[in-house]
Amino acid sequence: MIEVKGLTKKFGATLAVDHLSFDVQPGVVTGFLGPNGAGKSTTMRMILGLDRPTAGEALVNGVPYAKMRTPLRQVGALLDAKDVHGGRSARAHLLALAQSNGLPRSRVGEVVELTGLTDVAKRRVKEFSLGMSQRLGIAAALLGDPGVLMFDEPVNGLDPEGILWIRTFMQYLAGQGRTVLVSSHLMSEMALTADHLVVIGRGRLLADTSTKAFIDEHSKGHVRVRVSEPDRLGEALRSRGVTAEQVDGYLQVTGLSTDEVGHLALQQQVAVLELFEQKSSLEAAFMEMTRGSVEYHAGAPGEAEQQQALEQEQEQEQEQGA
Repeated sequence: MIEVKGLTKKFGATLAVDHLSFDVQPGVVTGFLGPNGAGKSTTMRMILGLDRPTAGEALVNGVPYAKMRTPLRQVGALLDAKDVHGGRSARAHLLALAQSNGLPRSRVGEVVELTGLTDVAKRRVKEFSLGMSQRLGIAAALLGDPGVLMFDEPVNGLDPEGILWIRTFMQYLAGQGRTVLVSSHLMSEMALTADHLVVIGRGRLLADTSTKAFIDEHSKGHVRVRVSEPDRLGEALRSRGVTAEQVDGYLQVTGLSTDEVGHLALQQQVAVLELFEQKSSLEAAFMEMTRGSVEYHAGAPGEAEQQQALEQEQEQEQEQGA
């Protein structure tokens, strides 16, 4: 497992990671989420001994990564898919990694086949697309058949088939009892892949919980119903102090369960054509929770022009008043 204990990192006056603590358990895919600048990559680099923490520690199976004699046998990681010697072939790159960690040559062929690189294994890495480089990085992470795997944005540059493959593969690895930590900005993909979430903002822990619990806690659910007489049911709902509004041909109800809406429709003798609970997506829940931790906020289209016009109008009123 991975243990992060009071991890802190300062770059000059900038506090990138702030007393961060969490565990990554085996047997599940853990999504590592946060806005840009939240400290995700810095945290992963400290776990792998690439950055030295200002305070705290990060352990893998109870040991700092830097003290491992054959780290590829214990931890596999993909942080930067393009951080590879471009003049080497994919096979030569993997062979060098294998030899440096005392791994058999046969393992290179196994991971090349496993990641779908067989036809391009002899090509130079500088000729690779980003998607191919991602597959090579994953192959390198798997070389030592490690029990702990860390991926930073692993689906970048992958086509739909590749995204489906890495999603299924990460779940397969976790199903074998391995520890899998994956960082991604694709919320829709994390909703399908991750069983557990660690969410950080401005270097601090915001959430450490299951994906389902995170969505339930940080998003608003609604009941949607399509009926034969929406005005009649809507009036009955609002008379009970319940919010009910027309949305895309449905009555969207807030504050009642599907059972309660169904019973009320029966009392009103209104035929129910569709009735279901609609929960917010992981993306909506993530945006709601991290709203105060986003480093940069973009305005809506036209917002800048509207603000400028408002300021000009206020200046004109002030001048007229003077």
